[in-house]
Amino acid sequence: MAPAEPSAVENSLGWPVVVKPNKQGSTVGLTVVRESAQFAAAIDFANRYDDEVMIERFGPGRELTVGILNGALVPVGEIFTPNEVFDYKSKYQVGAARELFPTGISPQETATLQNYAVTAHRALKLGTYSRVDFRRDPEGRFWCLEVNSLPGMTATSLLPQSARAAGIDFPTLLQTICSGAVRKQPAAAYNCLDRTV
Repeated sequence: MAPAEPSAVENSLGWPVVVKPNKQGSTVGLTVVRESAQFAAAIDFANRYDDEVMIERFGPGRELTVGILNGALVPVGEIFTPNEVFDYKSKYQVGAARELFPTGISPQETATLQNYAVTAHRALKLGTYSRVDFRRDPEGRFWCLEVNSLPGMTATSLLPQSARAAGIDFPTLLQTICSGAVRKQPAAAYNCLDRTV
């Protein structure tokens, strides 16, 4: 069953919209829908990966990302891709996209974006790290795309690149994340190590 009728989507959001699986990552199952005739196929495609489908307004613009590590902000990055979205191919095929850390936006815009990212991180009660992705539209407004509570963690992923720009190498980044996770766990979580099963 579709989460909404095309007419309702058109009335509330207008075209184009993004249709994507709610609990999937890496833009798997995502479609940019430009007219009602494409809507049903996009819903079916998203349903292959999740039983919950999200529909949101599509906003063109610059793709920006803000990392948070251990309560501190790391440099804001910008993603350059030939496609209209930072899709799976752009993320994982060598040379399909270019990432710049830090980005070339103004210090004032950087501070605004970082404030939004911290606000989202705290509102969701996230822990040691996260990555918040934004679009900057042609009018200069920022739109939060998503908050990544478990961002990609390969050596070339966005958060590690941002950390590197702050002088934090990959092993130190991983150690910081692991140490933060251990500090957040209650002591009872470790009692099982002393018990015989």
